[in-house]
Amino acid sequence: MGQIFTTVSTKGQMVIPASIRESMGIEPGTRVAIRQEGDRMILEPQTLANKLRILRELRGSTAGGPSGADMLLDERRKERELELAKDGL
Repeated sequence: MGQIFTTVSTKGQMVIPASIRESMGIEPGTRVAIRQEGDRMILEPQTLANKLRILRELRGSTAGGPSGADMLLDERRKERELELAKDGL
């Protein structure tokens, strides 16, 4: 899809063209996340389809590392050893 232009109103509002809204599943009431990356503005609709896409992209990204529970248990075990050593046990 080529560039489509829109104009910002005096209230800071702009219209997302219908063709884009339809292709991205944006309906009235859809929340849109806005972030700035350098001199660009990125709009991400918070639709169910978009959230599922993000989850698919993240799947497996933390595989292989220790779990949060394992890390906490390990930390607590080390603290306990220090406490025992401090008490002379």
